Amino acid sequence: QVPLIESGGGLVQAGGSLRLSCAGFGLTLSAYSIAWFRQAPGKEREFVAGLSRSGGATKYVDPLKGRFTISGDNALNTVELRMNSLNSEDTAVYYCAADRDNWYPPLSDHEYDYWGQGTQVTVSS
Repeated sequence: QVPLIESGGGLVQAGGSLRLSCAGFGLTLSAYSIAWFRQAPGKEREFVAGLSRSGGATKYVDPLKGRFTISGDNALNTVELRMNSLNSEDTAVYYCAADRDNWYPPLSDHEYDYWGQGTQVTVSS
């Protein structure tokens, strides 16, 4: 049993939207910095969005241009990634990660202590 489980991936048409969810098992997500990473075929894993410990601050990478939004739900112990205006460049396996040592989510995947199994997002044209 892994502590993080992603869901919500699938096939979506270009220009569409998708919501991914990261659920915590055996750990309280609000006690960790939570981040979404993605890895496309032939590419290195890259930071997508992050949520600070207790959910007070967010971090995004500039190339996403506001298309992605990260948020947490303490009652459900989940962190959501909402993705809009999807294009083929967004096709990747999306991972949820938790960092116990930093209040604000770092960009480096090496900083994270727990990882989900990933969920596939495929954007068709």
